[in-house]
Amino acid sequence: MKVLMISTDSKIFEPLSEVRLRMISQAESFGKLTIAIIGKKSFLPQVINDKLTVFSLGRLESFFWCPMRDYELVTSQNPFEHGLIGWLWAGKINAKLQLQIHTDFLNPYFAQESLLNKIRLRLAKFLLPRADSVRVVSQRIADSLVGAGIRLRQKPVVQPVKIDLEKIKNEPIKIDLHDRYSQFKKIVLMASRLTREKNIDLAIRAMNSIIKSRPGTGLVIVGSGPEEGRLKQLVKQLKLEKNVFFESWTNNLSSFYKTADLFLLTSFYEGYGRTIVEAMACGCVVVSTDVGVAREVGAIISGDNITDLVETLEKIL
Repeated sequence: MKVLMISTDSKIFEPLSEVRLRMISQAESFGKLTIAIIGKKSFLPQVINDKLTVFSLGRLESFFWCPMRDYELVTSQNPFEHGLIGWLWAGKINAKLQLQIHTDFLNPYFAQESLLNKIRLRLAKFLLPRADSVRVVSQRIADSLVGAGIRLRQKPVVQPVKIDLEKIKNEPIKIDLHDRYSQFKKIVLMASRLTREKNIDLAIRAMNSIIKSRPGTGLVIVGSGPEEGRLKQLVKQLKLEKNVFFESWTNNLSSFYKTADLFLLTSFYEGYGRTIVEAMACGCVVVSTDVGVAREVGAIISGDNITDLVETLEKIL
């Protein structure tokens, strides 16, 4: 089968990136896979091997571009703007359309987050019934589609994000958090993009309560994003500079998972929750709000309010 995939992850252009390696592996299951990266600029096709080709189109250009007619399937990695592009492309060449869902967009917090997300919600509800197939990354998302009464042409396929758990388990420890932060008896780890839906405020405010009875507890937040400045200001405001630390993002989190005492995720919503799975594979205790695959994989579930979270963390610590 000749497949055209629509994506936004430009890291596939980096020769040794995890994204490229994953796509090379995925291309093996198709006759030929071409990936169109929708971004700010256009790049000519780059042949990775005999089964994988990648290129880039500008956002506006992508709506008017027409693919070759020998593609049998167009698959989009979200049911929003890129789902719309996929629907237009599939219609132009009479190909099948697959929409992928990687986030829990039917969670009420999603639409509340911004006007753009409200528009995306409406767009997804328009496009999903028109797709020939739908792939979701968790059973939670599959169930939410049924609960919302969205009628699909066929039952959604639950296909989790592919993670090389054996590689993560076997990676040696290069950074020991207890050596780096030797002042702490217990270390709570978070790792994510610093965005509103990750609800990291909740963790910081909970830490403000926890250190009153457990001053030897530290919170290490690994990541970057648009909320970084505001979150650092909150830490300063609560006078938590000696207990809450920020680390730059790294693609090799296994050392952090293996040397932390507890991994914490406080998101309002998640489609999957890759860090939950990775942390558990490293033997780290995971506390999470009830999002993504947290309940499915056996994480300790906490409510998304300070009272519940503090109580849960106190018990585990």
